Amino acid sequence: MKHLPNALTISRIVLIFCFVVLANFDSVNPTCIKIGEHAAYVCHVVALIVAFLAGITDLLDGYLARKYHVESDFGRLMDPLADKIFILATFIMMLDYGMIPGWVLIVILTREFMVTGLRTLASSKNVIISADRWGKMKTATQMATLAFGGAAWIHLFGLDLGVSPVTIIWKCLQAAVVLITVGSGLQYFIRYRSLFSDSI
Repeated sequence: MKHLPNALTISRIVLIFCFVVLANFDSVNPTCIKIGEHAAYVCHVVALIVAFLAGITDLLDGYLARKYHVESDFGRLMDPLADKIFILATFIMMLDYGMIPGWVLIVILTREFMVTGLRTLASSKNVIISADRWGKMKTATQMATLAFGGAAWIHLFGLDLGVSPVTIIWKCLQAAVVLITVGSGLQYFIRYRSLFSDSI
């Protein structure tokens, strides 16, 4: 039990790369490895299952570490990194398939780099910046967007360019991701402005 949370964290990173490999097989997308339509569909379904399993490990590793009091410095380092790799890898694949515009991914990347930089600065001053409810809301919104986009990716429903309930939901999810991502990043900088305000 002592090593299980860290093993789950490492397995999440492995699962993410398995997802990326499987998602890079397609019958139409010119940036992917070309295979038959049926084989591509099977790869996409398996990739979505792998991504779902990776998401489950995200819920389990922290829960088990806290429940059995086996938190470790390794877990504190790798768990948020694994989360970022998971989120960015899946959003990059959605961009590759033309499901989201590039600027949405740029917003997400910018926020992650800036907050990581802030945490690095805080660490150098012996200040710990832990995830708050804004951060958890951001993660939940991103996961909901990935789940909805993944379902559309395996053709459970279509994301057409017309005005339909599915398209409206998809646009609203993207807008929510952007707003909450920006808001959660800003509140970190406002709350911990004392870390850098004296050097401005």
